[in-house]
Amino acid sequence: MTKIELHKYVEESTGNESNICQISAVKNGGIVYSDSWRGFTQSSAANVNSVTKGIMALLTGIALDKGFIKSTGQKVMEFFPNYTVKRGEKTIYDVTVEHLLTMTAPYKYRSEPWTKVCTSPDWTKAALDLLGGKKGITGEFKYATLGIQILAGIIENASGMKCIDFANEFLFGPLDIPKHKIHGESSKEDQFNFIMNKLPMDNEWYSDPQDTVTAGWGLTLSANDMAKIGYMLINKGIYGGRQVLSEEWIKQMTAPKVQLDKKFGNMQYCYLWYLPRKNSKAFAAIGDFGNIIYADPEKDIAVGITGTFKPRIFDRVDFIEKNVIPLVESLWYK
Repeated sequence: MTKIELHKYVEESTGNESNICQISAVKNGGIVYSDSWRGFTQSSAANVNSVTKGIMALLTGIALDKGFIKSTGQKVMEFFPNYTVKRGEKTIYDVTVEHLLTMTAPYKYRSEPWTKVCTSPDWTKAALDLLGGKKGITGEFKYATLGIQILAGIIENASGMKCIDFANEFLFGPLDIPKHKIHGESSKEDQFNFIMNKLPMDNEWYSDPQDTVTAGWGLTLSANDMAKIGYMLINKGIYGGRQVLSEEWIKQMTAPKVQLDKKFGNMQYCYLWYLPRKNSKAFAAIGDFGNIIYADPEKDIAVGITGTFKPRIFDRVDFIEKNVIPLVESLWYK
């Protein structure tokens, strides 16, 4: 497809591409392709849903690089000395940062108790209340959006900074991404409106009543900023001549840890990032509604796509590989 053809295809789509707001692609450090639809401009921000988890992996890496966290093997409870463990609970003491990053931490529920956590005064404490259980550490993959909230608490307690300030100072600022603010409202109605919103949003991050960001969802970014993040990772953690994130962490973060099943497209899971193809070095942070940061070190291309509410979007990796990557290469080699 040409740029005009791709724009028209997305604009007229009534299927999986009908909710795409922005696409941006970076190659060799510069934006090669950027487009927007449905009332969004190239600088508008959108709720990127679980791509937020991928950003939390970057913040965890920065905390490790700076020595705030000793290692991924460090026990979670070391960061919460004032937390009162429930009587009879022992497994919680064995849970490590590694378990959180690989979604192999054990939790005491069959399905995530969204209402219980998201109406509580402290979402990190509420997530800790769910951690552990009688089965012990099994290594079983258990996708837990609420559980990742614990990572925000770890970063705050380890660094002595609010997570939003940590992100602005050590990640967003160095990448020339607009400074983000906390959302500041957390009622049930507001959460629903935030997720369902189909209009451009401010540069913000959803937060609980403690002004701690939601670690599993709720960050807003533009596709340009997402592609920029992806390219920084391809470029060994360097942006603008500055080492934002260590190359060592990026290698560790994007190494396969868990083989996922058909429900997750048979992808491999890393540290809150995915490896979509076994025969490719491309990695991705993937969120609901088709939001994605896709980075291919071999092709030297990073792609960001934002999308508003639309359930069951599963093919964004295919869409990128079949449509966006060929277009970027054709534009680059012209």
